[in-house]
Amino acid sequence: MFKNVTRAAILAVALAGTAGGAFADPMADAKAFVDTYAQRVTTWDGPTTGPKAAADKTIVVLAGDMKNGGILGVTNGLQEAAKVMGWDVRVLDGAGSVQNRTAIFNQALTLKPDGIAILGFDAIEQQVGVDAAKAAGIPLVSWHAGPKVGPDPEQGIFTNVTTDAMDVAKAAADWAFVDAGGHPKVVIFTDSCCAIAIAKADRMKEEIESLGGEVLEYVDTPIADTSNRMPTLTTALLQRYGSKWTHSLAINDIYFDFMAPSLAAAGIGGEDQPIAVAAGDGSESAYQRVRTGQYQAVTVAEPLNLQGWQLVDELNRAVQGEDPSGYVSPLHVVTKENVDYDGGQDNVFDPDNGYRDEYRKIWGK
Repeated sequence: MFKNVTRAAILAVALAGTAGGAFADPMADAKAFVDTYAQRVTTWDGPTTGPKAAADKTIVVLAGDMKNGGILGVTNGLQEAAKVMGWDVRVLDGAGSVQNRTAIFNQALTLKPDGIAILGFDAIEQQVGVDAAKAAGIPLVSWHAGPKVGPDPEQGIFTNVTTDAMDVAKAAADWAFVDAGGHPKVVIFTDSCCAIAIAKADRMKEEIESLGGEVLEYVDTPIADTSNRMPTLTTALLQRYGSKWTHSLAINDIYFDFMAPSLAAAGIGGEDQPIAVAAGDGSESAYQRVRTGQYQAVTVAEPLNLQGWQLVDELNRAVQGEDPSGYVSPLHVVTKENVDYDGGQDNVFDPDNGYRDEYRKIWGK
């Protein structure tokens, strides 16, 4: 899995660390953490009980930016699950700006739906709309709407669906640490518009530095403008750090959608340093890059389609006065070695754990 560190070397270090029994070895610990999430996901660990499907509901999806592969994947899963429920779904695209998101939130409120799903932007950014929905008795569920996993009543959110963002960030940083033979020198890409993005980036920085690596630069650049910014930014970073730069860590795959031309122009091959590692979300383009070894080695993927089904299940609980399920979906470290299982043949992380059948059982569908 890790091309710069052999399994024999890792094992030797691990045995040396455990022989004395005094302390754990960081390299072995990091590899063990990554390998935990690189395995097949075949067991359902989500809810098995809940309310039957409520009839004739209308849901509005507020998408932060449908150009974002993660948001698109969750939306597809939500629509798939809503079809099973017999619900109507209206998708509104915020197109990557605060102004647009405010407009679609207001539009959603005028539609008077049975529920609203916020995808990929901070709920607190639209607190006026959130408060208005709460006053109107419209339940809100979300995906990546804040750093907190699960119910967030203080923000007016029935539940925020996500993997454990801190584990996602740790997995990405640990992979880079192992791949760099314990001496990573990284650039971290994030977007300060989103609390969850900053939380993930801060966790990656903390992990790299605690392991003795170096953060060359912490770059705050908007996700919505990556197509314009990343080519010139990549060139500038190469000029600044050159061969010192071993790994790129980003809070989302989309940053790497626009780096390759600049890297190629500098004579850097698809599997050369700086090696790209994304702490989310597992987009189709990321899977293709990982599979072909072209300018991305890892994506720490989320089960986007499953999360769409979970959003529908949570809304079904909310409209019937039930509590949230409490489920936290699994993450998956996708590498060239394991890219073809758990949905990877279709360029997604779609766990082979029977989640569709499990939710159908709960809903009586």
